[in-house]
Amino acid sequence: MMGAIAGDLIGSVYEAWPIKHKEFPLFSGDSTFTDDTVLTVASADALLTDGDYIRAYQKYFARHPGRGYGASFANWAVSRRTLAYGSFGNGAAMRVSPVAWAKGRLDLVLDEARRSAAVTHDHPEGLKGAMATAAAIFLARKGADKAAIRRYLSETFGYDLDRNLDLIRPDYSFDVSCQGSVPESIISFLESVDFEDAIRNAISLGGDADTMACIAGAIAEAFYGGVPDKIAAETRARLDAGLLDVVDRFCHHSEASEHPG
Repeated sequence: MMGAIAGDLIGSVYEAWPIKHKEFPLFSGDSTFTDDTVLTVASADALLTDGDYIRAYQKYFARHPGRGYGASFANWAVSRRTLAYGSFGNGAAMRVSPVAWAKGRLDLVLDEARRSAAVTHDHPEGLKGAMATAAAIFLARKGADKAAIRRYLSETFGYDLDRNLDLIRPDYSFDVSCQGSVPESIISFLESVDFEDAIRNAISLGGDADTMACIAGAIAEAFYGGVPDKIAAETRARLDAGLLDVVDRFCHHSEASEHPG
């Protein structure tokens, strides 16, 4: 989960000022967490407590206003609605990473990812984006290599993951749909050589930088065995105490579940 949050923070500066290269500062005085982090932590909170994603997302929205929420999500949260609104945006994919650490089998991860997405993003593409992201993280943390991850996601979800970032980058533009950003985020991980490189790849496409780096970072954390200490420290320093408390409790719970006894 820290990989997703780090990606969000690093990408936050470049969402409004897209870039098409990989040479940029990871952090600046303007680096801050967005709705991607808030709702990722909300997912973790739901998994730690009662599993009520609607309650969690609406509660965290109220606690952290003005963090870049999409208009449809904001209207849903403010009105306290309980019905989804048919979104195929990438919001369900960017908040799903805790699911991949909370469940011990792929089928359970897929079911829970669908459930977490469906409270808002119940369009088939919205569900698929969340499930594909969660599956990639789960397979990575269980030791699958990149070829196996690519093959599973392509065969199961129909994403074209054989494209090259150098060919995607020139014509790629801002796209908040799952179908237009999740595959590219996954490719950013697949072409990476380490955690930091995955983040740089995602941001260098010049699209929805914070969310794409959030997704790529979440997969990279699982595959590369964590977030580099310096990046993790910079990330933690920019979170408030309430968010950090949930992150730490969730990580402790996940580690305990992974290594019982």
